[in-house]
Amino acid sequence: MGTTTFQEKLLSVQRNLLNFAYTLTTNREDAYDLLQDTTLKALDNEDKYVDNVNFKGWVFTIMRNLFINKYRATVRSAVVIDRSDDLYHLNLSQESGFESPEGALSTIEINAAINRFSDDYRVPFSMFIAGYKYAEIAEHMDLPLGTVKSRIFLARQKLKSALADYRYD
Repeated sequence: MGTTTFQEKLLSVQRNLLNFAYTLTTNREDAYDLLQDTTLKALDNEDKYVDNVNFKGWVFTIMRNLFINKYRATVRSAVVIDRSDDLYHLNLSQESGFESPEGALSTIEINAAINRFSDDYRVPFSMFIAGYKYAEIAEHMDLPLGTVKSRIFLARQKLKSALADYRYD
């Protein structure tokens, strides 16, 4: 069997991407727009894809990042018109949670922490985040199912530890 081209790989995950896009957007038109944006971004960045990297995870990460960036832009550009006498609504916190120190970590920081893991932990954890099932990861890595579950659990613990300074609960 010959090698699969980049475009063939991209076409083979379109249905999975559309399902994920619908999960993120909960709207059919927005899901199709996100799928199209993701496909274009992947094609534009084909030269950045490294062959031994999990393709499905790479494309899903592109989609997730596009969605998050669009959401953040939407939150920032929201216009508030306050017609109350004392401008009560304008004086309320407009915090989205994304840009504050107490808010969510940026995906860059999280990805950097994950990328510091050894391949034994980074690969199964990244695949799990991308939506692969434990059995698929075990088959891909040629490992027992229990080993994969253990490594993903340990990767979660490592990530919590690496990001402990950011916790505020």
